[in-house]
Amino acid sequence: MSDVLELAAVSVVRGAKTLLDKVDWQVNEGERWVILGPNGAGKTTLLQVAAARLHPTSGMAGILEEVIGAVDVFELRPRIGLSSAALANQIPEDEKVLNVVVTAAYGVTGRWREGYEKADERRAFGLLNEWGMGPLLNRPFASLSEGERKRVQIARALMTDPELLLLDEPGAGLDLAGREDLVRRLSELARDESAPAIVLVTHHLEEVPPGFTHAMLMRDGGVVAAGPLTEVLTAENLSETFGLPLAVSANAGRYTATARH
Repeated sequence: MSDVLELAAVSVVRGAKTLLDKVDWQVNEGERWVILGPNGAGKTTLLQVAAARLHPTSGMAGILEEVIGAVDVFELRPRIGLSSAALANQIPEDEKVLNVVVTAAYGVTGRWREGYEKADERRAFGLLNEWGMGPLLNRPFASLSEGERKRVQIARALMTDPELLLLDEPGAGLDLAGREDLVRRLSELARDESAPAIVLVTHHLEEVPPGFTHAMLMRDGGVVAAGPLTEVLTAENLSETFGLPLAVSANAGRYTATARH
């Protein structure tokens, strides 16, 4: 089994709707994956399975050499860093930025009576500094800009020193400056050899950070193409994925796609 992620014929069915359709996928240590596809392609559902927060309806999901259904997911989840809109919505609005990050050590989203080691607070502060949020550690989470919230969420996802980092549309809602700042920071993280395996979900080609190694394209719950980034992010594959004739260009590790007329 792959040391990070191995999905074999994984399907997720809800009522009459198939959200994932027999997905095969393997992620190895040191790889940085981007998952692209239109709305409703199954990207977020796939990430929920990879985060051990959703059981497949059928198929096998192996995560960090454990198999979903045969492992206590509450022991597995701290080994996985997750940043998503759903998780952000669980954070109390008045929670201070430092607490948003440090509470990841207990896998909770609001600080209550649990005690934290000084080492936990130091790590949280160090991560906030790395992501440019150190000066705002005492600000309420709700008072932050969208870009600032995204950076705090990623710092939180890294708090437990995870073996797998999952980022669900971290660029959503950002303006141009916020997006470019995030892409730069994610590119630096991708090039850090001590960083965990990374999976980034987006539906914007412009948000793919330089330094990412692999890509998977999804449509209607299935995989269109998966493999090394340069082999997958082609005009032919992306046109099939988005159902539109596209021209794709690459410049200094950044990709753009425009409609062909």
